[in-house]
Amino acid sequence: MTGDRGAIPEMSLVEAVLPVLTMLGLFLGGLLFFETSTELLVVILLTAATVAGAVAKRRGVGWDAIQAATGERIASVLPGLLILLAIGMLIATWILSGTVPWLVYQGIQLVNPRYLLLTAFLTTAVMSLVTGTSWGSAGTMGVALMGMAAALDVSLAATAGAVVSGAYFGDKMSPLSDTTNCSAIGAGADLYAHIRHMVWTAGPSFVAAVAVFTLAASGTGGDGLPADAQALLADLERVFVLNPVVLLPAVIVAWSIVRKTSPALALTLSSAVALALGVGLQGFGLTDGVSAAVAGFRPELLASAGIDPSSVGPAFVTLVERGGLYVMANTLVIVISAFLLAGAMQASGALDLLIRRMLASVRSVFGLIGATMAAGGTMIALTSHGLVTALVIGELFQGAYDERGMARVNLSRSLEDSVTVTEPIMPWTVSAVFMATTLGVPTVEYLPWAVFCYGGPIFSLLWAAAYRRTGLGLKPAPVSSPGHGA
Repeated sequence: MTGDRGAIPEMSLVEAVLPVLTMLGLFLGGLLFFETSTELLVVILLTAATVAGAVAKRRGVGWDAIQAATGERIASVLPGLLILLAIGMLIATWILSGTVPWLVYQGIQLVNPRYLLLTAFLTTAVMSLVTGTSWGSAGTMGVALMGMAAALDVSLAATAGAVVSGAYFGDKMSPLSDTTNCSAIGAGADLYAHIRHMVWTAGPSFVAAVAVFTLAASGTGGDGLPADAQALLADLERVFVLNPVVLLPAVIVAWSIVRKTSPALALTLSSAVALALGVGLQGFGLTDGVSAAVAGFRPELLASAGIDPSSVGPAFVTLVERGGLYVMANTLVIVISAFLLAGAMQASGALDLLIRRMLASVRSVFGLIGATMAAGGTMIALTSHGLVTALVIGELFQGAYDERGMARVNLSRSLEDSVTVTEPIMPWTVSAVFMATTLGVPTVEYLPWAVFCYGGPIFSLLWAAAYRRTGLGLKPAPVSSPGHGA
């Protein structure tokens, strides 16, 4: 069958929603009975895609149509996929060059015991912004900051909230973040335009967090770092040359953002410079440097620089053991699996029907933003996977924003404000469990202090509510390129 849509009778709502219900049901079952893993996620997505394919087949739509719809989606996001690969290489080479170690070292040195909460927020925000990883920031800088809070008798719940807020500021705003990239990919928006547009909600949220953590200034003002932080600093000093010249790769990325250079090219150039610094300045072998760029930095590579890998502490290993092109392979498989599901649903007409039903009662821009955020928040709460949520919800709502003359960056920002920053404050999600376990504070205790995380949804809805009167906070679609805010 060729999938002639004219010969297909009207699809029922049950048929249209069946693949989505299958996916959500399997997600919930997986969370209850199995350990969360990429493999399980891929199986769930492919199972849902199979159900979608069966529905399409029943409607007279063949594999060729499904394959074509999936291929169109993959082709349209190829620049984003290249960015993801470049990010994996960038993280590993930044460690190799000493860029990430220098930032961590200086961040710990700048901790101010009197204003620990504010320092915790700003330090993790900067680290997450330059590395693109909230988990990495919390697992390294966050752990050191929690140790200091305990030593200085500062509220652990407040400190954990500051760490989570800072970590997710970077996870939302960094061009190196996978969630930032996937939100742009899912919405079909330009990456840098997406980041610039998020300033409308991230900016006020950031200011609110700074105000709260400044007013809550606390601490005994004592001197000294906890033993774990001191050990990490000692390892960093012993292994890396902590010279400001290692910031050159970060400067290249920042300059590229200003010049609007192609992100994949900018990240690749930065990685090449970082690799050169790792070999020329840090003393790693060229072969090991290339291996790190492809497979990720591993403590075993320290031997090529004359350092015994067994001599470094666990905090150091947690910091450096990451990155590489291969680390993004799982993300690519997830993207392809999600697009198979979306392609089958589009070819069968299920996406069109679901969109019409979901948007039937939407009469305003506020309603559109609210519907997007409700869908994103519900799915992340059920699936606990931000990348899949951004891709699926983004695909569902793209046409609605185009029809209403709203730029796609409004959609991508709504995804971030309802998915990325809310996941760590939902106690049952993977991110919340990670943060609570890593920082040693239950989610319900740090939640009131995670100011940045709940500031996003609040300011997003406020801008949408005021848009009709002020014309601010949202962006209409350019006349020359409907739907794609650049």
